[in-house]
Amino acid sequence: MSAAARAGVAGVGVAGVGAAWADFEAAAPGMAGFVRERLLAHRHRYLATIRADGSPRLSGIELTIHAGEVWIGSMPGSFKMVDLRRDPRLAIHSGSDDPPAFQGDARLTGIALFEEDEAVKADFLVAAGGGPPGPFELIRLRITEASTVREAEARDHLVIDAWRPGGPVRSLGRW
Repeated sequence: MSAAARAGVAGVGVAGVGAAWADFEAAAPGMAGFVRERLLAHRHRYLATIRADGSPRLSGIELTIHAGEVWIGSMPGSFKMVDLRRDPRLAIHSGSDDPPAFQGDARLTGIALFEEDEAVKADFLVAAGGGPPGPFELIRLRITEASTVREAEARDHLVIDAWRPGGPVRSLGRW
């Protein structure tokens, strides 16, 4: 089964699905600002992909938000990129601070789109502040959901916010 067909089984296709980072910022600017803050609070984030046998794979990654897109670069042939070429579904977690320093965390789920244009890759390297020498693979994320967890101002419960393309930000309190 192709990557597009597998993604379709999960209720999402590849082409024309999900939102660019710029779309998310335009639709939900306050939430997008918090997601950006949490994603950039740590150098390393967590990427979940799906292995060939259907089990999850968790990888450490760095990412760049540039030109209205979320970008992830990696060495050619890395397990995470092999996973994403086979099945483009992914999830990213910002990482969390330990209590009492916890300020919240953020998650993005979506579809990986591989970038092959060398000019775009060169622009990414400038925006990312460089990279290792040699070839690399580059993906841009199409967001199918963004979510955050944070403490309420009263610090007596958690607030979970979620956004999907075409919809409003939904909030839920957890006591």
